[in-house]
Parts: sequence; C-alpha cells; structure tokens
Amino acid sequence: MEKLSMVLCQPSILWNDPAGNRTQLAHIFKQYSGIANVFVLPEMFTTGFLTDPEEVDLAQQPATILWMKECAATHNAAIAGSVIVYENKLFYNRFYWVNPDGEFHHYDKRHLFSLGHEDRSYTKGEKRVVISYKGWKIMPLICYDLRFPVWARNTYRNNEFEYDIMMVSANWPASRSFHWRQLLMARAIENQSFSIGVNRKGSDGNGLLYNGGSCMASPEGMWLPMEHDSESDAILVNLEPGQLNSYRKAFPFARDWDNFTIE
Repeated sequence: MEKLSMVLCQPSILWNDPAGNRTQLAHIFKQYSGIANVFVLPEMFTTGFLTDPEEVDLAQQPATILWMKECAATHNAAIAGSVIVYENKLFYNRFYWVNPDGEFHHYDKRHLFSLGHEDRSYTKGEKRVVISYKGWKIMPLICYDLRFPVWARNTYRNNEFEYDIMMVSANWPASRSFHWRQLLMARAIENQSFSIGVNRKGSDGNGLLYNGGSCMASPEGMWLPMEHDSESDAILVNLEPGQLNSYRKAFPFARDWDNFTIE
C-alpha cells in the first residue's frame, strides 16, 4: 500500500446543471493538483439528488464520463463519485471510479431511498464492487447504503480483508447529520477499515438543506480531521497504511467474525 491523499469535495451543487457543476469541481481539482491522488465527489454530483431522472439531459452523460477521464489524467489522480446513468432503457444511480490512465469501474446503488421515491424511477444494483488502487482495496457505497450494515459488511478470509476503505458518496440532509457521523464511525469500527464519507453543501430543488460534514473515520474510532469543516468546499485527508495494518494486527477481531451470505 502507498499513502493516499484524498480530497473530499463538498460543494454546493447547482440544481440540474451538469456543466456548471463540472466547472466548480474543476476549480477544486486545480487547487489540489499535485497534492491529492484521489478526488471524491458527492452523490449525483452533476445534478443534485433528482428523483425524476426524466428531467436530466442525457447528452450530458457521456460528457461527464469524458470529463472525469480528462481530469484524472490531467491531475494524475483518481476521480470518484455518483451520477445519473441511463442504460438499456433503465436509470441507475451509478458510482464511477476513474483512474488516471482512463481505466474505470462502477457500482450501482443497491438501496434506493424509498422515502424520497428514488425507487420509483431507478433500478437497484445487484452486486458489491471492490476497487484496487495503489495497493488499497476500496468498496464504494452511495448514501442510503450506509444504513445497511450487512451490505457494507467486510469479510476476512485466508488472512485477508475484502476491503480497506469504505467510500460513501452522498446527498445527506443536514437534519440527519448526527446519523451520518455515527453510522460512518460504526461502519469503520465494525469492519476494521477506514470510512470515507463525502456529502454536499447548500440547498437543492427539493428544498432540502445540506451542511457538508465530509470526513474520514478510522477503525480505532477517531475522526480525521477531528473537527470537520462545513464551510470549506474541500477537505484533505491522508490515509496511512501503517496505521491500518498495525491496528488490525494489534486487535485481530476479524478472525472471530461470523461468515454470511447476502441474498
């Protein structure tokens, strides 16, 4: 594993304005170019949390993926976050991870937010995904997935963990920010992994307010940074492999975990 420097991008997303959102994110990338090797973006970072995907300009879909590839190459850093995707006549809330060399991976949101009617228009994902990057194993989740510990559960087989980092791209309302922090911390402790949570700021077209609060929780039960900055558009965090490996070695709880199967 190599040290990872991640920028957690938490701008005030412009409502259904892909070009505008790409522009403001590009400014963040430029600010941290040469410092970060991963940029993590919120859920539906080009539009905000749209429950009616019919409103989206589908021509923007390939433009956004091309933009992610170009930015990843320009700044020599991976770009990750969720967008609305239309494929085979179905809509998905899809997380993309794009490497500097253009290679990319995707994960489709498993748990659709029925309270907000996301399940009426989108198709849920069927499989978990683990991405390898600079020696780290990263499992992406999207927003509401964070509330489902079985889906997020790490595994330990043949002396190896399935993942080292749980990464959550979200549009998590300010009214439930306490849940956000507690769930991220719980997932980090119970899975002996880092938990990265990236949320947006501002208000959306549904009238919901967001206060950022992007942060990283460590498996020891610590916040990094200790006090998250809700005013900043970006937060830089560093992940040290030695910190994770020494903790897992000192507290080998994983060898006593229960085996399970998700259906």
